[in-house]
Amino acid sequence: MKAIVYTSNTGTTKEYAEIIEKKTIIPAYTLDEAEKVLSAGDEVIYLGWLMAGTIKGYKKAKSKYDIKVVCAVGMGGTGTQTAEVRRKNNIPHDTTLFTLQGGFDINKLSGVYKLMMSVMVKTAGKGLSDKKNRTEDEDRMLDMMLNGRSYVSEENLADFFRWFKEKK
Repeated sequence: MKAIVYTSNTGTTKEYAEIIEKKTIIPAYTLDEAEKVLSAGDEVIYLGWLMAGTIKGYKKAKSKYDIKVVCAVGMGGTGTQTAEVRRKNNIPHDTTLFTLQGGFDINKLSGVYKLMMSVMVKTAGKGLSDKKNRTEDEDRMLDMMLNGRSYVSEENLADFFRWFKEKK
């Protein structure tokens, strides 16, 4: 792999890119930085944040680089929603995909994203608050919505690092 390329909005995807960079010694670049230092067709690891199931920056990165693995960072639990994310983003079946739980902090958002997520927090947050017998994943989701939390951890990357070790 030539590089880690990522798009981050509130910083959690950047945190994952930095963890991977540190453990693999593969340089990490934002998508904008990558355009200045990488060549078309270079093999990369791509990390992007999820917005309504769409991996931000993925289409642009895919048009420039040979993406070997995608890490989609969202509010859902690590390892969940992979089939939906693959389908919605047209990720080829020969491209490895990991979903990672990131975090959420409405105070780090601006503009249209802040407006959209304010509505989501009010509706989905109310539904989760009222729900009896929430799952652990639902408790974390509610915690993120109400308190602004990050669940970024090296532990969430365990499957990624197993994959990486096998591909070396």
